[in-house]
Amino acid sequence: MDQEEQDKALPIANVGRIMKQNLPPSAKISKEGKQLMQECVTEFISFVTGEASDKCHKENRKTVNGDDICWALSSLGFDNYAEAIARYLHKYRQAEREKIQNNNKKYEGSATKSLNQTQLILAPPPPPSLSRVTHDKLQNPPTTDQS
Repeated sequence: MDQEEQDKALPIANVGRIMKQNLPPSAKISKEGKQLMQECVTEFISFVTGEASDKCHKENRKTVNGDDICWALSSLGFDNYAEAIARYLHKYRQAEREKIQNNNKKYEGSATKSLNQTQLILAPPPPPSLSRVTHDKLQNPPTTDQS
């Protein structure tokens, strides 16, 4: 694989890590084995996204979305993958909606709290309670001698 192709490929370390997850801990994977798998998955991804991209082009759309990938997998005969990806996509979208709702609730809560604090700051202070001494002072202010 030349440098340009390798730049478009999945990172070899990630490919190796995924491969190791499905093998016994004592298993070793050769560098050539990782490279071959890297080439295969890169080709597979290009094949599926190319099909999804063609569909979008025919529909005059510029953005490929998850539903397009599911459609492409199914149309290429990878129905099992399409079903699994569709389930994952549904759960992902659900989690994103919940995250947005939770952020909105936090924002609304902090906005209400800020508004209440602002109201406290801007509200005029309550009138002082007039005690007998204060009342007397108001009715009979002290006189100053101006002679």
